[in-house]
Amino acid sequence: MKYYIIAGEASGDLHGSNLMKALLNKDSKADIRFWGGDLMAKVGGTLVKHYRELAFMGFIEVIFNLKTILGNIKICKDDILSYKPDVIIFIDYPGFNMRIAKWAKELGIKTHYYISPQIWAWKENRIKAIKRDVDNMYVILPFEKTFYEDKHHFPVEFVGHPLIDAIHNQKDDEATHFRTENKLSEKPIIALLPGSRKQEITKMLSGMLSIVDNYPDYQFVIAGAPSQDYSFYEPFITKKNIEFVSNKTYSLLRNATAALVTSGTATLETALFKVPEVVCYKGSWASYQIAKRIITLKYISLVNLIMDEEVVTELIQDEFNTKNIKCELDKILEPNHRKNLLDKYDLLEQKLGGLGASEKTAELIVKDLKTT
Repeated sequence: MKYYIIAGEASGDLHGSNLMKALLNKDSKADIRFWGGDLMAKVGGTLVKHYRELAFMGFIEVIFNLKTILGNIKICKDDILSYKPDVIIFIDYPGFNMRIAKWAKELGIKTHYYISPQIWAWKENRIKAIKRDVDNMYVILPFEKTFYEDKHHFPVEFVGHPLIDAIHNQKDDEATHFRTENKLSEKPIIALLPGSRKQEITKMLSGMLSIVDNYPDYQFVIAGAPSQDYSFYEPFITKKNIEFVSNKTYSLLRNATAALVTSGTATLETALFKVPEVVCYKGSWASYQIAKRIITLKYISLVNLIMDEEVVTELIQDEFNTKNIKCELDKILEPNHRKNLLDKYDLLEQKLGGLGASEKTAELIVKDLKTT
């Protein structure tokens, strides 16, 4: 079978790579062509475009880069027509993927969506397009199945969260030798996860690093994104207790005492590694003003959304400042607070189900292709 996979972000690259491994296990003759990143490329297949060329953050930023985005959509359509896949598998990234899904459905190409767009957060009217253009939807959050089936009468498969697989698959020896290999001291580590896009990294790191002088007994380690070079981070590494590692976020989290994390998938990853965290977010003024008027969720972090309570503190926009960061970091370094937080993390993991999201999804996709 010929599989065409579209992932437009770092998290999609991670989950896409594990899905590709599972597809190759289920279908030894699988031919895979994809939009993604380095992790997917390591599995095999043919990389068409890297996600670093696709990711734009915020409403205003998307408008400024609209010509590039439309150009990429045309490239994608032309490539699909040339490749003639048996199925297109979309991984999140809805602004781009939903356009391709509509076009592909009209041509009679099978459309499978792995990791639902977060229409429960905003743009709920996308449900009409999903019902029309998506043949099979595989959701990874427990409340999404209820949302789709009970509220919108659209059947979906809950396959569990692929992060559990990704974390389980990380080699322990990589984490064991992490400090030595990266020339880190024995001081406890506070991990800084500022995101993967240049725009958000620039905004977030300045704030995160504003408190380092208050913690001389700790080392602050920046998690470098695989899509960015060291030269981009170098101006931020100005003090002795600021360190940097590239593309080793999971090993970093295995060794971290606490973390400051930009809102996104990383907030859930951090929780699954059982690291107390403070969730941070700051966008452009214009993008934030638009977002707060159309997003009605109580929380921005996946941890809090899944648990339906404020398990981890969220510092958003103006609340993301030096005083608040220090206050909240002090809390998660305090033993009693840490214990309560880790107990909540255990409940969170139970809600997400067990191992096997990638395998379950691959099995369902291959089964569908063989029976239709």
